[in-house]
Amino acid sequence: MRGSVRTGGHSKRRGSSIASTGLIAVALVASGCLGGAGDETAADPMRNADVTEFTLTITSNAIEGGKNSDGAEWIEDYVIPRFVEQQAEKGVTATVRFQPVGVDDAEYKSQIGLDLESGKGADIIDVDGIWVGEFAESNFVKPLDEVVGADVVSSWDGWDQIPESVQQNASYQDVRYGVPTGTDGRVIFFNRDVFAQAGLPADWQPTSWEDILTAAQTIKDELPGDIVPLQLNAGTAMGEATTMQGFLPLLAAAGAEIHQDGKWQGDTPAVRRVLELYETVYGSGLGDPVMQAEAKGRDRSFQLFTEGKVGMLLESDYFWRSVVAPGAEVAPMADRDEVVGYAKIPAITPGAGVNGQDFVSMSGGSARVINPNTEFPQQAWELMEFMNSFEATEEQVVSAPRITHREDVNATVLANDPMLTFIAEEVVPLTLFRPGVLEYLDVSVAIQEATYAIIDGATVDEAVARYQSELEAVVGDPDAIATG
Repeated sequence: MRGSVRTGGHSKRRGSSIASTGLIAVALVASGCLGGAGDETAADPMRNADVTEFTLTITSNAIEGGKNSDGAEWIEDYVIPRFVEQQAEKGVTATVRFQPVGVDDAEYKSQIGLDLESGKGADIIDVDGIWVGEFAESNFVKPLDEVVGADVVSSWDGWDQIPESVQQNASYQDVRYGVPTGTDGRVIFFNRDVFAQAGLPADWQPTSWEDILTAAQTIKDELPGDIVPLQLNAGTAMGEATTMQGFLPLLAAAGAEIHQDGKWQGDTPAVRRVLELYETVYGSGLGDPVMQAEAKGRDRSFQLFTEGKVGMLLESDYFWRSVVAPGAEVAPMADRDEVVGYAKIPAITPGAGVNGQDFVSMSGGSARVINPNTEFPQQAWELMEFMNSFEATEEQVVSAPRITHREDVNATVLANDPMLTFIAEEVVPLTLFRPGVLEYLDVSVAIQEATYAIIDGATVDEAVARYQSELEAVVGDPDAIATG
């Protein structure tokens, strides 16, 4: 049964989630795909496997000179000519076309959802990893084993270079639907200048929440004034940053995933422990509740960090490579490498994190899927293999290093960046990803509202009660919510 896809920024409780039909004209571009979602030949992974001439299309939310320009240039200037050249060496005539988009993510999601729903669209599609589960539930994408063939997929040596944790970003219910195309990790960044002034160590690594709160209290006591000891994103103005940079890593540190064993975390001890931490931070002057409600509060926290007025904040490696990197536009720090420290996020107490871990993280990232209606599944998989090969992945990031999905590429391109190497080697292996299911975006809003209630003065009991009520409205089925 096919369904519809929700746009990324809409809440089920607040309005329509269905893409506007006006997008259809944009989305139904020419492609190498079959024309109908119900075409029976789509079930044969070996269809057209032996042809000596074929056409494939790639789409991504990228366009030269615009959004994700580097990614668009990589596809057009490197991937396509090199792949076509390789095919020619085998006596095969390949034509590969790129369909650039370059719009808001929610609009892009709507476009490709409409394409897939109608059995059209590009043969290879870049998606946000969090969309994979929703697309799978809607039957818009299918397991790679069905599209390409289990033997073909399992024989790719590239899987050996992609950690199991990262493969989850292109999987749903532990089944591969695509190949992840990159990831990140969340840590605690701390300002070494602030720490030095407060008498805290430059090589700080907390092993419990108590260690974090002790450091924050020390900053407050030793450096009275306008310094914010700890920035923990909270409230609805911070949007998904509240959920992804703050609540979810802390929930993992409290021993639970937001969607675990088929149930959402409702009024559970883990949710309460996280909200109690928010209450401690914002109820005792260790955080700035006003900044959480500002429209640009997150950016202001970045700026204050560079000015030595924020001691610690929880962020992804985006903060390191795009916010405080020398030359960055947001809050560049010429002395970043000396001043910015970083530490893993500890469990409440050692071993109390999810899966019994001492440290936790959350990650995001993109994925690349094959349209199940492609005329050329074997050729599309061959192109996927090439796009995710060592040489192609290295080519994509060599000029602007970032964490890729491949360990061998990371070992090469991140060698001169100890922070990104730290993320790749010590954080990514223990990370978790958001659940790729339909209700997540609404659950995320409920989380943001619960944290806002805390900074607005509500007790934990009151905030949990509101969250539980919102969750029941979102999920509908009481049996799908864990409590107690």
